[in-house]
Amino acid sequence: MKKLVFLLFSFIYLFAAQEAFLSPSEAFKESFETRNNSLNINLDLGKEIYLYANKVSVKIKKPQEIDITKELVLPKPIPYEEYIIYLHNLNIDVPFSLLKSKVDAKEYEIELNFQGCSKAGLCYAPMSKTTLVKIPDDFVAQSTTSSTSSTKSSNDLNETDTIANSLKDGNSFIILLTFFGFGLLLSLTPCVFPMIPILSSIIVKAGQNEQLTTKRGFFLSLVYVISMSFAYTIAGIIAGLFGANLQVALQNPYVLSAFAAIFIALAFSMFGYFKLELPQSIQNKINKTTEGKEKQGVFGIAIMGFLSALIVGPCVAPPLAGALVYIGQTGNAVLGGAALFVLSLGMGVPLLLIGLGAGRFMPKPGGWMENITRIFGIVMLAIAIWMLDRVLEPIIVMYLWALLFLGTALYLKLYEHILMKLITLVILIYGVLTFVGAVSGATNVLNPLEKFTSSKVVSASQAGITFKRIKNLQELEAEIKKSDKPVMLDFYADWCVACKEFEATTFKDAQVIQKLKGFTLLQADVTDNNQDDKELQKKFSIIGPPGIIFWDKDNNEINASKIVGYKNSKEFLEILNKHF
Repeated sequence: MKKLVFLLFSFIYLFAAQEAFLSPSEAFKESFETRNNSLNINLDLGKEIYLYANKVSVKIKKPQEIDITKELVLPKPIPYEEYIIYLHNLNIDVPFSLLKSKVDAKEYEIELNFQGCSKAGLCYAPMSKTTLVKIPDDFVAQSTTSSTSSTKSSNDLNETDTIANSLKDGNSFIILLTFFGFGLLLSLTPCVFPMIPILSSIIVKAGQNEQLTTKRGFFLSLVYVISMSFAYTIAGIIAGLFGANLQVALQNPYVLSAFAAIFIALAFSMFGYFKLELPQSIQNKINKTTEGKEKQGVFGIAIMGFLSALIVGPCVAPPLAGALVYIGQTGNAVLGGAALFVLSLGMGVPLLLIGLGAGRFMPKPGGWMENITRIFGIVMLAIAIWMLDRVLEPIIVMYLWALLFLGTALYLKLYEHILMKLITLVILIYGVLTFVGAVSGATNVLNPLEKFTSSKVVSASQAGITFKRIKNLQELEAEIKKSDKPVMLDFYADWCVACKEFEATTFKDAQVIQKLKGFTLLQADVTDNNQDDKELQKKFSIIGPPGIIFWDKDNNEINASKIVGYKNSKEFLEILNKHF
């Protein structure tokens, strides 16, 4: 009887122990996908699962057995106890050109071999998975030599992938510190500039109703920055896990127009026409606490910070893209989200400095404060026009700028100080020039007389740089196939600030123009963010514009040359000269 009880308990114990481990199909999930003239092998590892590096191999099984593992690019393994292992998901790209160089055939049977263990103490038997690869007919005509050399260059990691890999293999503290540094650098870009007057106007408004100390100014800006950071983090995690970019989705005419209307309402409130306040019933509930007024103000600042991050400053840059790629590949929203949060805090440092300075330099409540508040009302109108620039025709926006400059000059004429008179005169002259420029058909408010000085200005179209618009993947593939030159695909949107930077500076540089003459130039306008736009962006892991993809003259995508975010002419040429 004792033996029977012992055997029963032993069976239960072994059964429970087995239940604690993942089955082989749960521990290792393989997938094979043909894309961009290559076979992509992906092996997703379950929780606490790792692979032995020396057990991973890729072979051609048919028509001839050849081990090609050493000629593929695999992630860098790491030491674990006495073994060398892969701790994260495995992604291997097998170029068709490599298969062709080994044995010429129409079909190949590819075998993936691997063995792994669970950190909980269970080792799995060696496994093999196979797939059949069919080479497209139009690939046969390609040169094996050029394809192989192209494959070698495309195996290099681009900036986004390098950052994503650093998240996988680096120390968490160093990663977060690095992303904070990335945020500091991004704080110098146009993505953050619009938030400076927004926060400044909030602090100015607060200074009308209370004595604004350094501590209070910093607290208000901290609320704004943390709310902004939460918005970036939430939007980023959603984009990484589900492929739906909340920031891009909000860049539609209705949302932008509504937000522009809010800024116009804020402007008129600052001009003293009315007060923007919460409904009285809500105010009464808030004010029942001793800090009711403070909570009411903080609540509004938090909302403005959250919305500003999503609508005013959708910024796509390599650090942001790298974090989203990492989240998408690994599903690790904790480290990816933390990286995005500290990135946003770094971007918010200038805003925190504004809060610190406000308490020290802000004039005391009185006549001065009213005048400063009204000037910030003008700034709010400027932000509204800047946002409508993504929605309205450029010529209409040009007229709006002209009216704002002229109206500002008339308003400032009320001041008798000599400095204000000088500023008023400059704004009036510029307003007149902008209006004249609008009448002439100019659309650049920074160069309103461009139509009168066109002989001295080299535009992209005059220099021969013209993009052919493509609407979907089918049109893109057709254009790439018929091109006998390298191909460049530019992802563009009307609401993308950095895209317009590319147009205004990088694509007007003489050296860039000369270099791009040897390319077939394509452009995907993803302004509407429709299904075709989403498919195009998903195909090339572009989370939002700007993004630029390159192919060589043999139709092979050059992954290492992929560009995410704005690049000035020097940086852009360095990438082109390195790969072409």
